[in-house]
Amino acid sequence: MNKRILLLALLLLPALSAGAQGRFAKYLHRVDEAPFILIDKQAFKLWLVDGRGEPVKEYGISCAVNYGQKQRRGDHKTPEGTFKINQLLNSRGIPHDFGDGKGPIPDAYGPWFLRLDVPGFRDIGIHGTPFPESIGTRATEGCIRLRNEDITDLKGRVKLGTTVIILPDISH
Repeated sequence: MNKRILLLALLLLPALSAGAQGRFAKYLHRVDEAPFILIDKQAFKLWLVDGRGEPVKEYGISCAVNYGQKQRRGDHKTPEGTFKINQLLNSRGIPHDFGDGKGPIPDAYGPWFLRLDVPGFRDIGIHGTPFPESIGTRATEGCIRLRNEDITDLKGRVKLGTTVIILPDISH
């Protein structure tokens, strides 16, 4: 083989390998095993990502009304960082009063509530919604909302211990 071609191939190999990495490969070091969930509050997107860093499935989301890192109960912010799913809760029939004067809404969390291990907070998670029109907006008290059919699909693809990475908001 021509020495020039061999040298060129050796020089290009790292670039080709880097280009072959998945779209979300830069997050792989933050997970124990795949698949994992990546949430971008700015883009209103949740991706289920495989072990190569490739998106398996994409869902639209709604996140908290306020920007920034969750610091206290009632601040209407979505937490940022790396978490684990610590409960897969059948949430059918669980009501919640959103404080909008309408009183408790039945099935407020849709069919599933995937509880996250957010330090200092017990009730932060990814769940369904009776308000599908809120997807693509900032409308929650801190959780991540998906359409009910999407949370059902996602629940079937994850397990206890699945890593969830929630990217920080861009400063406003």
